[in-house]
Amino acid sequence: MKICVAGEGAFGVKHLEALAKIDGVEVVSLAGGVAADTEAVAQKFSVGHWAVGLEESLARTDVEAVILTTPTPMHASQAVQVMRAGKHVMVEIPIADSLADAELVVATQQETGLVAMGGHTRRFNPSHQLLHRRILAGELKLQQLDVQTFFFRRTNMNALGKPRSWTDHLLWHHACHTVDLFQYQTGQTASEAFALQGPPHPTLGIAMDMSIGMKVPSGAICTLSLSFNNKGPLGTFFRYICDNGTYIARYDDLVDGEQNPIDLSGVDVSMNGIELQDREFIAAIREGREPNASVAQCLPAMQTLDRLERNLNSHS
Repeated sequence: MKICVAGEGAFGVKHLEALAKIDGVEVVSLAGGVAADTEAVAQKFSVGHWAVGLEESLARTDVEAVILTTPTPMHASQAVQVMRAGKHVMVEIPIADSLADAELVVATQQETGLVAMGGHTRRFNPSHQLLHRRILAGELKLQQLDVQTFFFRRTNMNALGKPRSWTDHLLWHHACHTVDLFQYQTGQTASEAFALQGPPHPTLGIAMDMSIGMKVPSGAICTLSLSFNNKGPLGTFFRYICDNGTYIARYDDLVDGEQNPIDLSGVDVSMNGIELQDREFIAAIREGREPNASVAQCLPAMQTLDRLERNLNSHS
């Protein structure tokens, strides 16, 4: 299968590394935003074609599918553009930064019948996969998901420490991971949701701190704290407080409430959540089926984010 990766930044590189481990897959084109950086990444991963912008890559007849790791504000329009070109698409999280745009992506997928998937990596991390299976089996009942998403980004830098051409967002990007995961793990959409945010950054114009609370009909709650102001351990930490144990997940790793490591080596074919996500995308295309984290399955998270945004705006 011949793939185009769009985006030469940190997540584009993560996907290029993951795709290199999957048999029967070749990245034939890299579509970037900055020529020098795109060329350098293409050379590093032996990608034979690179271009600035998406059009040239989409015009290639050998490209069957595209993985979008481009700036968040471009996700929805580019996803539609890819599907209109007759290619399958994976859109890194979030699939859009508004509910209306997310609905357009879903409608385009339904119209074209192509595979369209959101980059909801938490569904694929071995840590969350194991707990998902135990919840489905009735071995665990989630009572509270307590999550911290902490970064130190007081300037507009990306994960590689380079200046961003766009502004990241705590709600539509980083909270999206947890909103989707909570609803996925409980199998329910939030019946109650509220959000609070701190003052906006004087130049970036976005809130640097945010608190989100959700509850599903089963009674389980989620408490999410997010910050771009945190100076300390970075990333996201998920504490699952269940009726039969407490577990702490950090990306692909899992410990119990007393910090004892849990062996995840038998959960899936890899310990890399990005690779497992990419494997699902490719398998869905090959098998002609809906993938886990299809854009349609991502829509409830987008609906909850829209509710949270309207809640924030009502208090601003």
